[in-house]
Amino acid sequence: MAQTPQAKYRKDYQSPSHTITDIDLTFDLYDNQTKVTAVSQVKQLKDTTTLSLEGEALKLESIHVNGEVWTAYQEVEGRLEIHQLPEQTELTIVTVIDPEANTALEGLYKSGGAFCTQCEAEGFRRITYYMDRPDVLAKYTTKVIADKADYPFLLSNGNRVAEGDLDGGRHWVQWQDPHPKPAYLFALVAGDFDVLRDTYVTKSGRHVDLEIFVDKGNLDRAPHAMTSLINSMKWDEERFGLEYDLDIYMIVAVDFFNMGAMENKGLNIFNSKYVLANEKTATDTDYLGIEAVIGHEYFHNWTGNRVTCRDWFQLSLKEGLTVFRDQEFSSDLGSRAVNRINNVRIIRGPQFAEDASPMSHPIRPEQVIEMNNFYTLTVYEKGSEVISMMHTLLGEEGFQKGMKLYFERHDGTAATCEDFVSAMEDASGVELKQFRLWYSQSGTPTLKVSSVYNQTQQTYSLTIEQSTEPTQDQAEKQALHIPFDVELYKQSGEVIELQCNGKPVDSVLNITEAKQIFVFENITERPTPSLLREFSAPVKLEYDYSDSELTFLMVHARNEFARWDAGQMLLAKYIRFNVEQVQAGKEVELSDAVIDAFRGVLLSQELEPAFIAEMMSLPSHNEVSGWYKQVDVDAVAKVLKAIKVTLAIELEDELSALYHSLKQQAYTIEHAAIGQRSLRNTALGYLAYTEQGNAIVTAQYADANNMTDTIAAMTAANSAELACREHLMADYSDKWKHDGLVMDKWFTLQGMNPAENVLDTIKQAMNHEAFSIKNPNRTRSLIGSFLNMNPVRFHAKSGEGYKFAGEILRELNSSNPQVASRLIDPLLKFRKYDAERQAMIKTELETLKAMDNLANDLFEKVTKALES
Repeated sequence: MAQTPQAKYRKDYQSPSHTITDIDLTFDLYDNQTKVTAVSQVKQLKDTTTLSLEGEALKLESIHVNGEVWTAYQEVEGRLEIHQLPEQTELTIVTVIDPEANTALEGLYKSGGAFCTQCEAEGFRRITYYMDRPDVLAKYTTKVIADKADYPFLLSNGNRVAEGDLDGGRHWVQWQDPHPKPAYLFALVAGDFDVLRDTYVTKSGRHVDLEIFVDKGNLDRAPHAMTSLINSMKWDEERFGLEYDLDIYMIVAVDFFNMGAMENKGLNIFNSKYVLANEKTATDTDYLGIEAVIGHEYFHNWTGNRVTCRDWFQLSLKEGLTVFRDQEFSSDLGSRAVNRINNVRIIRGPQFAEDASPMSHPIRPEQVIEMNNFYTLTVYEKGSEVISMMHTLLGEEGFQKGMKLYFERHDGTAATCEDFVSAMEDASGVELKQFRLWYSQSGTPTLKVSSVYNQTQQTYSLTIEQSTEPTQDQAEKQALHIPFDVELYKQSGEVIELQCNGKPVDSVLNITEAKQIFVFENITERPTPSLLREFSAPVKLEYDYSDSELTFLMVHARNEFARWDAGQMLLAKYIRFNVEQVQAGKEVELSDAVIDAFRGVLLSQELEPAFIAEMMSLPSHNEVSGWYKQVDVDAVAKVLKAIKVTLAIELEDELSALYHSLKQQAYTIEHAAIGQRSLRNTALGYLAYTEQGNAIVTAQYADANNMTDTIAAMTAANSAELACREHLMADYSDKWKHDGLVMDKWFTLQGMNPAENVLDTIKQAMNHEAFSIKNPNRTRSLIGSFLNMNPVRFHAKSGEGYKFAGEILRELNSSNPQVASRLIDPLLKFRKYDAERQAMIKTELETLKAMDNLANDLFEKVTKALES
């Protein structure tokens, strides 16, 4: 029987017994027998002569200490213990690894015909025995040796310092990174690529070589990534005053990759999904995603690399902060309102669901079994919201002062979340003692707000009560410091200046107690409040808005996000009402006032097309599910579809006119053009449910001169189950079956297919020549879309969706548990469903738990779910 995996706790952190100041690595690359020679300069920090190193799937060949063969060591599972070491040691370890057999895609592995690495969080231990922890920072020198014909490009971190040829057709390149870094930032790539080159001149006048490596034949799909990189470098200099610090910056696109991308110092390894794009192969969403992810990984150079994490419990220190930075980058370059809406959708949908799940945890977790399970929406997206709240409380100037102090104090070190908050506090003079609770408290707070208008005294009072429900990891909750942005409007649409005690007050209210009352003076008429503007905190808002107040805000709120939010709240009222109607056996109803409000949005001359598209988009099934303790899957799906059909039929004339007026002759990725396509294709999504649906969708597919319009037509046909669906899907497959990345869009639609026989379709797709379950992108596209975005079929009462998920998870448990761990999340929330569904999901979880070889990634999640 395998040992039960043990949890690690943040409170148990201990500084390392030794450190490694420098490491010299030599890789002699072969598919199955790669030899790694690691020469480390080891320095003792504590009173012990034993050095403990992590290692996994390694064959140890030899150990030398200061040039002498060393026998005082022992190999134990996952570790190498070396005894009787002097205080300062040159330690040489030779290991042999098998990259081709490494299906976990951690450490060194083969991706197609190339060697590449992924070392975050704990992959370096699959390369050599080492102190694989983020608080050991060393300077790396790396020599890569390989066959010159097969692997003409040999890449690693830092600057290229030497190269040469060897006998037998082999060659070598040596790299040196002058900046100390932890092992998780190490990278190596060897392969044959097409290369796009450019140069960037920094604000201080230094020339930086930029190189993007892509598979042969994909060079025409790399320019947008290069443009995004240059924009990122320029933006970080202008907004944060941060300049790049090496002579070269490289990006390599690989097809087999567990993550989106990795910020390895000077050599970013990317999932090809976030590099490759042209108008024939990529949608507007792909283009924007590439821009954001390129920015994210570049911004890590300072927030993650120059200052890294002391331990993995501090992951949000680098990820939450860098997500905030990439969101600001996208907002400064594009539409701030649209970017904010999309970010909030992630929080209100899957992140709130994570907060309410058995895997609920603070943005700085307290315990974990498998470090890869830290890479969550809570750590990343909610972590970003916490940084955003600090930005709100301190303002741009105060926040930038805090960033500057943070780098002055911690550059070149491994820091903690507390270090960051202290720098913000000390630089700005704003006290953040209570605010720190956001780092340690899990769950989603709820703000219950009520209002009273006193006409005689001309005052308007807001009573705000905050509460956070117990979560599986924390029973007791404390009051948080919540910035609450509010605006009051006269019936004319004018904004009322906020006054308390005869003085003007800021629109951001500081909620710090369980219950607070704010009284505003000189209010001459009953106002309409705009609450939680810009989603100023990641909380649920409860306020009894009338329909007329919400339609008023949809028109008059001067903040675009507030307009969108009012529309979403109006929809939410009718969705909730109609779910009850359907459960009572009644038909779905939508008032004329609601339909007219959305007609007004469509006809608006002042709103940007991209924003109108967001206003017209209904909340997702997953977001609506989060409103309920126990969700009625079928009722929610019926209501969402009925509302869409009702709006489509009632607004058909306006939608049709808009659709035809927005047709573009040429494709560009200017933000205005993207916005127009977004609105046109949103209209198409509605028109698909009208009598003209089949004809108009078929025509768009035939006429499309870009992938955005192609996929929009296929998505509309898929969602509305149009007669043309099968023809469009077959035609697309014929055109793109040779290109897995482009086929991912097709696989996603197959997984989302609402037809009753979707599982047969999915199983057929798994036999498609472009599909491989070993490829994370293919698996996430087909299987992930079914589990996460096809709720009615996944939760079919027959239980066949659950059985299919169980089969896939058991298969991936052996080959790639990291991917399995990300796919399992929909099963973890089984308590949200009826007793019959709960029992069927529980059976699958218990079958997984009973496996002898259940990976730590899955063990942690399965056990927490079953204990919930």
